[in-house]
Amino acid sequence: MKHILLIGAGKSTSSLIDYLKQKSKTENLFITIVDKNLDLARKIVGNHPQFQLRNLDIFDDLIRGELVQKTDLVISMLPARFHMQVALDALKYGKHMVTASYISNELKALDQQVKAKKLVFMNEIGLDPGIDHMSAMRVIDHIKNQGGKMILFESFTGGLVAPESDDNLWHYKFTWNPRNVVVAGQGGVAKFLHAGKFKYIPYQKLFRRTEFLEIDGYGRFEGYPNRDSLKYQKIYGLEDVSTLYRGTIRRVGFSRAWNVFVQLGMTDDTYVMEGSEKMTKRDFVNAFLPFSPNDSVELKLRQYLKIDQDDELWLKLEELDLFDGQAPIGLKDATPAQILQKILEDKWTLKPDDKDMIVMYHKFGYRLGDKNRQIDSQLVVKGTDQTYTAMAKTVGLPVAIAALKILKGEINTPGVQLPIHADVYEPILKELEDYGIIFNEKEVPFQCYNPNAVAG
Repeated sequence: MKHILLIGAGKSTSSLIDYLKQKSKTENLFITIVDKNLDLARKIVGNHPQFQLRNLDIFDDLIRGELVQKTDLVISMLPARFHMQVALDALKYGKHMVTASYISNELKALDQQVKAKKLVFMNEIGLDPGIDHMSAMRVIDHIKNQGGKMILFESFTGGLVAPESDDNLWHYKFTWNPRNVVVAGQGGVAKFLHAGKFKYIPYQKLFRRTEFLEIDGYGRFEGYPNRDSLKYQKIYGLEDVSTLYRGTIRRVGFSRAWNVFVQLGMTDDTYVMEGSEKMTKRDFVNAFLPFSPNDSVELKLRQYLKIDQDDELWLKLEELDLFDGQAPIGLKDATPAQILQKILEDKWTLKPDDKDMIVMYHKFGYRLGDKNRQIDSQLVVKGTDQTYTAMAKTVGLPVAIAALKILKGEINTPGVQLPIHADVYEPILKELEDYGIIFNEKEVPFQCYNPNAVAG
């Protein structure tokens, strides 16, 4: 019997746990799940005899080490900043490890030690990063194997609400960690290549520099750039491309409205607001506006950001009850970002029967013979309900599939790695198709740039 230790049982693990439950008997698996909150895991696992659920404080080095020592493979679904503690245990006791997070510099530094012990530390094997890597490399490798030369690559991913559950003006609900949404894009500058030129967008301009894209059957979306697209030149073998751009997908109009929070300073997470526990939403908004003895908060905000009263952007702000002066928000010693997150969670949390939707879009431009060609690749996945979300499906299933293939020796190249090689991505993408995660790839007329780009 092979033992798997799953550390972390949050919202994105429902499909992961369900997959391991389905495979536990045929693959002879015993799974230990540990977390502070095991409600979701208990709901899915029930009384299954090949599962053990235990409460664990991740900072309890002794118990965590004992659990890692007794397993064959560790899956860490903790926040990325905690992976190193798990990785050091896995290295110490000679265990494989899988995460859905980006490879940190600290984790990368363990590569030679991991290889020396012939261990597989597979990372970036969720949705984004994960499915984006695998689906992109499959097409890029296909183009190169035909003798084609890549000249542009654009990639966008978004976690959204499905049209049938879309009941707010923002056309958005939280499908993953709300904190990551609120602070997205901070701490650096967005960098990418466009038509042979390096481009840089500072955070305060990020949400006014969007591109438009069409998804078959779902209409128009917008994308804003991720922090650093340039690092994928080497990872994807795209050193010679003239355009390289990775971004996040939202419904059209979201970014312009979100920019209000950015310009006011509401997404800042670096300082605590005094008296935050007694602050109402109206107080919170007013804290970022100039003083006036006569003008209302609404008037000051419209004048400050030049918003017309009949602008849909204004209606979006009103929909969040931002000007309610009655109930305190109730967060003590909170940063602006934490307060904004609480306000948005009250409005954007999925209802029990709501369905979310994952959208991914890749554009590949290449030259084959004497012609420029283009392939568009699109993925749309809808969730089932608040528990089995599309986000949980697309994050958790690749993690679970990779873990099982590592245990069976089908993925065996040692080292700290991400899934960019055919022996990894081909079988995982093939199995994902059994779960409805299928890309629609088609040849389209070549475009050297997006004529619908909007400059900030």
